[in-house]
Amino acid sequence: MRLRHGSGETVHLSYCTNVHPAEDLAGIIDQLDRYALPVRRRLDSDLLGLGLWLAAPVAAGLAADPAARHRLRAELDARGLEVVTLNGFPYRAFQAPVVKGDVYHPDWTTVERLTYTLDLATVLADLLPDDAARGSVSTLPLAWRTPWDDGRADAAARRLDALAAGLAERERRTGRRIRVGFEPEPGCVLESSAQAALLLSGTDTERLGICLDLAHLACAWEEPAAALARLRNAGLPVVKVQVSAAITVDDPVAAADALGRYVEPRFLHQTRAAGCAGQADPADPAYAADDLDAALTAGLPGAWRVHYHVPLHAPPEPPLDSTVPVLRTALTELLAGPVAGCDHLDVETYTWGVLPAARRPGNDAELADGIAAELAFARDELTALGLTAVRTVEAA
Repeated sequence: MRLRHGSGETVHLSYCTNVHPAEDLAGIIDQLDRYALPVRRRLDSDLLGLGLWLAAPVAAGLAADPAARHRLRAELDARGLEVVTLNGFPYRAFQAPVVKGDVYHPDWTTVERLTYTLDLATVLADLLPDDAARGSVSTLPLAWRTPWDDGRADAAARRLDALAAGLAERERRTGRRIRVGFEPEPGCVLESSAQAALLLSGTDTERLGICLDLAHLACAWEEPAAALARLRNAGLPVVKVQVSAAITVDDPVAAADALGRYVEPRFLHQTRAAGCAGQADPADPAYAADDLDAALTAGLPGAWRVHYHVPLHAPPEPPLDSTVPVLRTALTELLAGPVAGCDHLDVETYTWGVLPAARRPGNDAELADGIAAELAFARDELTALGLTAVRTVEAA
């Protein structure tokens, strides 16, 4: 969906397809019919944005085959779908039975991560709508925090230089600008805005910046205005925003049974107690745990926020809640002025398949219903901030 900001700029709203498991071109095209087209029709929207996730093998295949890229673009166009952003964080097998820490590999010390990201840029240049100002690719925040040393930091810096050079070369060749946003996440080398400002200083900020995931921001107990000011002062643009919400709970001891229903084997659910915000190390084990079951065992003090993306429109049952208030504050700050640089908003709830049984979609139609409800929620939040929906063609 497209919305118009008061400045006249276009803001693109999409949903991230990493909730779907397809990892080949045929499967990706199938998911357009199974999910994306029904979502668009439920929203009565003429155009639906997708934050497309392409696993590394299919990205490599598409990057090497212009005809395949043109076919994918035609399949999107025929269904009233558009792509201005790709999710390049998971490398492959993101909906496998067990993912956990595997999602952080390969990391930015490796040539594999560089190659994958440049493949995505090649693909996106051909998928971008003709009138789109730019494209974006989100990626992991360098690496998981351990092991990390000067040698690995130097290797990552070399990969980022090569990334910027590769993006510049593609822009010269295609005329399309693609930017890459590093996505701070609990437990990673870049967890907070302060770490991002420090460790990404000196990068090519014309093409490299931040993907701001609003659930991650909340889990780090950061105040949106202060975090955004810190990034601006460091010269780091927000090239993409992931519109997401996490679990929050004031009294985790009293809510232990409810929290236990969210312990599951597929994804890491890093947990942070409120005290982590005042620590030099936000992953200090006195206030932080790398998964929800570990947090329950450790009995972290005070209120918690849990890296578990929950549907925007459907907060978890009391005494649990969601961090939607942080989301609202962040969107207000982000969209208060001209939006060039943060005009890509992607709803990313990849956890539908691991929600507690009573909240989990039972079939494809129910999943499409849930995704549509989230997008409607996000659209309504944006229109409440003064943006207006843009209709470009008659819906099919």
